[in-house]
Amino acid sequence: MIVKDAQFVISNTDYRKCPQDDKPEYAFIGRSNVGKSSLINMLTNRKGLAMTSSKPGKTQLINHFIINDEWYLVDLPGYGYAQRGKEGREKIRVIIEDYILERAQLTCLFLLLDCRHEPQKIDLEFIEWLGESEIPFAIVFTKIDKISKGKLSDNMALYTSKLHETWDELPQIFYTSSEHKLGGQDILNYIESINKNIKE
Repeated sequence: MIVKDAQFVISNTDYRKCPQDDKPEYAFIGRSNVGKSSLINMLTNRKGLAMTSSKPGKTQLINHFIINDEWYLVDLPGYGYAQRGKEGREKIRVIIEDYILERAQLTCLFLLLDCRHEPQKIDLEFIEWLGESEIPFAIVFTKIDKISKGKLSDNMALYTSKLHETWDELPQIFYTSSEHKLGGQDILNYIESINKNIKE
């Protein structure tokens, strides 16, 4: 897939106020500072489409972008940002969960994980919740340029082993580097293949 056009549509905190058409939605989520905005900008080839920041926890809204007038890319708030405080975290949790559980147009959720870290409890719990809730999702490992191939291989083996404890079949997995523009086309091709199946 080639992204010819990407436009911001709307931001809000309520899934019921999201666009009312039936276009498929592909949402991106991850812990704060995982590189979500950079990945979205790489996928769309638009430098400032999603706001990047050195300060984590900036995305606090559901952000919709229309891609090629065919599907929506949805930028969700990051989860688990400790400095928000309990009340702030709870507010974000409700926004995220309501969208994921109630949004009929959600076609696939892309869960971003920083490949430099070994499996984190908060991410594994989120993955389990997605499975229990029967949400279609894929895993995107980010920042592969920031780690040696050996360490990447070790961390991926740890993740695979941990997930196989509860999963018979693993979700689709992607490896990306926004800085080196790696892996984005694989994600776009995956989205394109799903869209084709929907039309058929």
